[in-house]
Amino acid sequence: MENHSAPPSSEEAIGALDALSADRERLASSVHVPWVLLAAFGGIGAWWVSGAASANPGADYEPPTSGWLALVGVLVVAYLIRRETGVRFRAMGARAGWAVVGIVIVCLVLFSISLGLVSFGLHWAVGLTSLLAFAATTWLAGVAYRSAVERLRGA
Repeated sequence: MENHSAPPSSEEAIGALDALSADRERLASSVHVPWVLLAAFGGIGAWWVSGAASANPGADYEPPTSGWLALVGVLVVAYLIRRETGVRFRAMGARAGWAVVGIVIVCLVLFSISLGLVSFGLHWAVGLTSLLAFAATTWLAGVAYRSAVERLRGA
């Protein structure tokens, strides 16, 4: 069976590409930022940093095992974000990747500061570092999410 239809003209192809671009823009603009789920990332970061309050820094220091639970929590929240919005974190772009690296660095630094505070007997101050971890992680998760949406818009 032969098909003798004529190939589309350049005007038709340009029109089809413009329609696809408009659809992509409409899709990206309709995606809302799931702040509750991004705050869940912040809560996981704050919970992990607050684990320093129960640690015993010094020669017999053993790191808390909550790191594995935090990783499971991050994976669950990432799945929920993908299910709710359709945005995949695998293809988020360089800016979002740097934001995720920033989350890890900020949480590690705040955990280390918290351990130092605990070693000086300032257990109450870990609440402040945990609050900072919550704010920084939530903000950086928002940066990563918006970067992923921008990549959707421009890809």
